[in-house]
Amino acid sequence: MGNGSITNNLSENDYTDWLEETIDSINDGILVIDVHGVVQFVNTEYTNITGVHPDTIVGKPLKDVRKGAVLPKALRDGKRREGIYRREGQTEYVIDTAPVYKNEEIIGAVSVCKSLNEVHYLTKELKKSKEQLLRLENTVGHMYRTRYTFDDIVGKDNGLKTPVETAKKAAYSELNILIQGESGTGKELFAQAIHSEGPRSKFPFIPINCAAIPAELLESELFGYEEGSFTSSKKGGKVGLFELSNYGTLFLDEIGDLPIELQAKLLRVLQEGRIRKVGGLEEEEVDVQVITATNKDLGKLVEKQRFREDLYYRLNGVAINISPLRDRKEDIQLFIDILMEDAGSPEIPHVNLTKEASQTLTQYDWPGNTRELFNAIHYALSMREGNCIEPCHLPELVRKHGSITEFDNPQSLKEIVKYTEQKIIKQSIKKYGDSLEGKKKTAKKLGISLATLYNKIGE
Repeated sequence: MGNGSITNNLSENDYTDWLEETIDSINDGILVIDVHGVVQFVNTEYTNITGVHPDTIVGKPLKDVRKGAVLPKALRDGKRREGIYRREGQTEYVIDTAPVYKNEEIIGAVSVCKSLNEVHYLTKELKKSKEQLLRLENTVGHMYRTRYTFDDIVGKDNGLKTPVETAKKAAYSELNILIQGESGTGKELFAQAIHSEGPRSKFPFIPINCAAIPAELLESELFGYEEGSFTSSKKGGKVGLFELSNYGTLFLDEIGDLPIELQAKLLRVLQEGRIRKVGGLEEEEVDVQVITATNKDLGKLVEKQRFREDLYYRLNGVAINISPLRDRKEDIQLFIDILMEDAGSPEIPHVNLTKEASQTLTQYDWPGNTRELFNAIHYALSMREGNCIEPCHLPELVRKHGSITEFDNPQSLKEIVKYTEQKIIKQSIKKYGDSLEGKKKTAKKLGISLATLYNKIGE
């Protein structure tokens, strides 16, 4: 490559001049000897670094003019040498040496030298860069440190026993993990616990909500971008979350809302273990465990062609399903007890729930799950007087739907019947499904027409 096309256009003398000019433009000092050890060429930078003028060295055996020269050794043993300290007067520098081959025979050797002042400067800059990188790593590690472990999960010995056992095993695998559950069930708590349990716990845990970031920005958030990729891009580009979470865990919440155009790119990263920044040409490897979570039925989204089937199966390496709070009633009282215990203060060390308040909390369906229960308890603690929580201290929604025997204001039998009917209908739809076929089964089971069912749902 190169020589043939150049020599076709240049005479031999012109080519030699061109080659010397090229080498002379290099910022490092260059010295070349032939197979006999005679100096054939030195460039301007060599003179600048060593102070040795070409007239005093070119055409002479190197060992005669430079006592202790190391370069001739390359002619004898064919070895490359790096970082050799040399001194000329008050000038210090380091050299790298290498033999020059043609047709597998040594025909000379070359020495590349660099001023020690420059080496010191580069070393100092390298040290500074390493310190900055270390500070960045420490900052990232601190910013994205997990708070929760499996010990923080309430119900791990009851309703959540199976998903917790599965999650603990998954923490030591390299499989992608899909956590499914309604809003407020603690999907991120599970993700953090998995990260804290496994071998990646010393590295970053980085969460991102796929539904909270505009689609046009999400790609650059995940993969980063090169400088100048678009008008508002930052100088120096941006590091993406995949790169930040290298060797750690990337938690993609609300994965069901990931734009379809990004799903193919995510699939490729999961398959190849490599990312490419927006506007970039090169790919780089990443070692990341991906945990995803959703409150949607990804299977149905696949059927509706709103989620890629191949990505669904790639994400679903380990499936963890967190049941809603209403399906594990035994955990409600346990959760309440823990919250009440944490609510104690020096002034009132023990806060108690009345039997009626406890019954109301237990009977409520908690559509917002543990998040709603947490808020309800703290609301009651703020509303109470003294060390006792009564039903009147609970949020109105919980009071209204948590009991059909007590209300702040008297209600008619018709209202109570209406509420009870809707509650039973919702439970039946949950059992048979929200599809048309499921609603037909619900209507048949309840002994009403499909039209009546729709009317009651809409009331």
